[in-house]
Amino acid sequence: MSKKSVQLGTLLLAGSLVLSACGGNNVTNNPPANQGTNNPPVEGAETPDNSPDPVTISIGYATGDPAGKKALEDMLDDFNAQYPHITITNYSETTSDSYLDWLKTKDAVGEFPDIIEMRDTKVFVDAGKLAELPEELHDLFAYLPEYEGKFYNAPIAANAPNGILYSKQAYADAGVTELPQTYDEFLEIQEKLLATGISPIVVGGKDLFHMGFWVNYFLINHVYADDPDWNSKRTAQTASFTDEQVVAAITDYKDLFTTYVDKGWLSTADNQTASILVSGKAAQLFSGPWMITQIKEADPNFEFGFYAIPDREGKVTVNGLPTLAGWSLSAEAAKDPAKVEAFTAFVQFFFDAENYKPFLEASGSIPSTAEKIQIETSEEMQQVLDIVADSSIEKSMMINQWFGENAIPPQFRNWFYKQLQDLVVKDGDIVEYMKQADTEYDNNVRANAL
Repeated sequence: MSKKSVQLGTLLLAGSLVLSACGGNNVTNNPPANQGTNNPPVEGAETPDNSPDPVTISIGYATGDPAGKKALEDMLDDFNAQYPHITITNYSETTSDSYLDWLKTKDAVGEFPDIIEMRDTKVFVDAGKLAELPEELHDLFAYLPEYEGKFYNAPIAANAPNGILYSKQAYADAGVTELPQTYDEFLEIQEKLLATGISPIVVGGKDLFHMGFWVNYFLINHVYADDPDWNSKRTAQTASFTDEQVVAAITDYKDLFTTYVDKGWLSTADNQTASILVSGKAAQLFSGPWMITQIKEADPNFEFGFYAIPDREGKVTVNGLPTLAGWSLSAEAAKDPAKVEAFTAFVQFFFDAENYKPFLEASGSIPSTAEKIQIETSEEMQQVLDIVADSSIEKSMMINQWFGENAIPPQFRNWFYKQLQDLVVKDGDIVEYMKQADTEYDNNVRANAL
């Protein structure tokens, strides 16, 4: 991939931000009354003269934010209400820092889900675990992620940008009247916030996935904005984590966490960050638009805004290119025509405008469908959509979202985030830590080649 930006038309065709949901309970077998959709029933669905054979299909999805959890659970309940002959067994994972390992464990014990919120498509396609997306579903989407010429994912939503969710009151108290035009101006704001006695930034570092927001802000701006193929060069050992631009990214990361991040970041969970923000204990949170609903639920009267942080030259590059992820069907389930029909019905139901619209609004997601979905937006969500639509804002990906030749070893991401946590806690030497990253990366590449 050599283009560093995409126009609005391309971006809105993007898939797929996995706004994950979790919950350890199985989907209820006594769902609420039919909410009334226009979805056609699957072949053989119940009519007065025809009762379909029951089918049970399992679903696996990742732990995520509470808004996404509730939105997906509501969707599953509504689906069961319309298709009572389809029983969905819920295998939601419960450890957000190891979703890949959780899926591998489920596979090892014979419980690999039939329907999977798939993030590591290459890993499971290469292992023969995924079936191609049924062709009748292709036209539902404006963009389908492709792997080796085939399609395996129904993108749950478009890849959304991360940005600063900030307290307007905290900014006013600190005398901040304008949003930053450069990263140095952003740091000046942090100094003003510190002077008022408030923690400038809350981070949910207890959940490892949350580390990716800040880590990738710096990697995107220092590395991928100029070289979107850097990962493939690292794999080929023609690039190194000790490269100047990578060290600069990690230096900025370490300085920010050392100076401006709330001191309890390592024991703060992602789902605590909204309450910390609205309580006035911290002034800012760097995350995605799915947090907007959580913040409003924590305090409907809390006034806040959203903006993307520029780099030192004033250029803005955000997470937002299409990713290789979405709802997938297992290869084993694809052997059973009844399960294929159930999967097809689920995907059609999920992305039907009547169902998809409330999911998008509740979870703070951006639509991935070919059909235009008019979502009701708050002022804050409109600020997100303006960033998505702005062709002057370049779009990139997180380190683990690149695919094809730019895919990293799937187990490396979690190790790297933990390494960077350790770097801050122990005030480690950045170059030495990056040398360790090179060693770990190469070991992972070799292990995956065996």
